[in-house]
Amino acid sequence: MSRRTQIYEGKAKILYEGPEPGTLVQYFKDDATAFNAQKKATLDGKGVLNNRISEFVMMRLEEIGIPTHFIKRLNMREQLIKKVEIIPLEVICRNVAAGTMSKRLGIEEGEKLPRSIVEFCLKRDDLGDPLIAEEHIYAFGWATESELDEIIAMTLRINDYLMGMFGGVGINLIDFKIEFGRLQTEDGHKVILADEISPDSCRLWDRETNKKLDKDRFRRDLGDVTEAYTEVATRLGILKESQNSSAPNLSVVSNDE
Repeated sequence: MSRRTQIYEGKAKILYEGPEPGTLVQYFKDDATAFNAQKKATLDGKGVLNNRISEFVMMRLEEIGIPTHFIKRLNMREQLIKKVEIIPLEVICRNVAAGTMSKRLGIEEGEKLPRSIVEFCLKRDDLGDPLIAEEHIYAFGWATESELDEIIAMTLRINDYLMGMFGGVGINLIDFKIEFGRLQTEDGHKVILADEISPDSCRLWDRETNKKLDKDRFRRDLGDVTEAYTEVATRLGILKESQNSSAPNLSVVSNDE
C-alpha cells in the first residue's frame, strides 16, 4: 500500500485521500470488533474477503439503479470510492428477528417478521449507536424528510435484491446495516449508498442448517469466521470452489485487474 494522507480510521476500514479530487481510497482491515469495540481480534484475510464481497454487491446494485460510492477495486484490500458527506445514521433492515431486536422485543431469534422493518440508529460510537425514531432525525436535522424517503425506498429495494441474490445460493438474509452519504454534484447533492455490504454488516444464515455465515461467528465465539466469509464468497462465485480450503491465504482473492 503506497503512502498517502489518512482521512479517517474506523473499526474495520481506513479512508485515505484519493488520487483525484472528490475521491477516497477505502482500505479494508483484518480487525474484527464487537459490542462497540469492547471485543477485538485480528482475523487474517477478513479484510480481503470483505473488499471482494462488497465490490461484488455494490456493482450488482449499481446495475439495478442504486447509486453507490463505489468506483472500482484497486487491489486486494483497497477500493476507489466517491467522497461523500456521511449521513450520521445506521440504517438497519430486518427480515427475521435476531440480535438486539430479539432482546429488545422478546421475540425468539429466527422468527420471520410479518414484514421487512427498517430501523435507524444514530451513528455515535460514544453513545453505543442508540436506536432513534424518524422524528429525532427530522428534529435534529440529521436528514431531511425527502432524504429519509429516498433512504427508506433504496433500503427496501436493496433488501429485495439481496434477498434474491443470497437466496439463489442457499443463504437467508436475516438483516443488514447500511449507511448513506450526500454526493455533491453540479445540481446540488444526492443521496447515495456508502460504506460497505459484507458479512461484517449482514446476518447471513444457511437456508438448510441455519449455520451463521457472518460476524455473529465472532460475536458469539463460534469460530471459523474467515472460513464462513469464504463460504459466502464461494457461493456467490467470487472465489472458485477449489480455493475455499485456503481462505486465510490472501492469494485466494488476488484476481486483481
